[in-house]
Amino acid sequence: MGVPVPFGQFIPGDSAVHRTDPRVKLATVALYAVLLFSARGWAGLAIAALAGAATLGVSRVPVRLALRGLRPVALLLMLTLVANGLRWRPESALLRLGPLGVDGVGLSTGAFFASRMILLVVGTSLLTLTTSPVGLTDALSRLMRPLRAVRVPVDDVAMMFSIALRFIPTTAEEAEKIIVAQTARGAVFDEGGLVRRARAWVPVLIPLFVNLFRRADALAIAMESRCYTGVGRTRLHEPSMRVADWVTLAAGVSLTLGALVLLP
Repeated sequence: MGVPVPFGQFIPGDSAVHRTDPRVKLATVALYAVLLFSARGWAGLAIAALAGAATLGVSRVPVRLALRGLRPVALLLMLTLVANGLRWRPESALLRLGPLGVDGVGLSTGAFFASRMILLVVGTSLLTLTTSPVGLTDALSRLMRPLRAVRVPVDDVAMMFSIALRFIPTTAEEAEKIIVAQTARGAVFDEGGLVRRARAWVPVLIPLFVNLFRRADALAIAMESRCYTGVGRTRLHEPSMRVADWVTLAAGVSLTLGALVLLP
């Protein structure tokens, strides 16, 4: 039985997606988000879903890991369905409960928005699962390089982005450890009303935030002791765009523009 991989953790591999330049991946994810939010019907989402499924297959990342990012937004997905599906005194309803009813058109709209969110989360999860934090930091720094002309601290922004990515799996691991420890002490998180469940999570959230602040303080001290300034950083490997990277970028642009122009 393998060790569970925390959400946001980079999975080393040698697939074509892993070898793609991180700058191309960032641009492709941005184009993917444009395609998702510009889609006005199920046809656009179907194209995005096929593109995401093909990328997932090429990356050789287990499907369960790509879908693990949906756990934090599960409640938001449910609220999206409910908020769009419920109507006050609808003329025709699939299900009625007093003056409230579940409208078929509203439920379809909620499913459309929920599907859009699912595809977006899976797409961004693939980015972090197939790209190391160092690669993402370097790519973000290079893409933001023109902003240095207006005195934007590009290197500092990229470093904060890298630290945030590294803290995601660390926070997930810490939360799982605290939940297991509290469960062993008799804590119950899925029983009772809303207030009781919220109180049950207090012994988890307080030590979690305390540990996060301690890690952040230790990291700041370590960076100061090493005289980190963010200026003049060097890299062990200088990335360069290959023919396959240019082809991937061109395919992403063509797919997005084609979908936006041809689909109603």
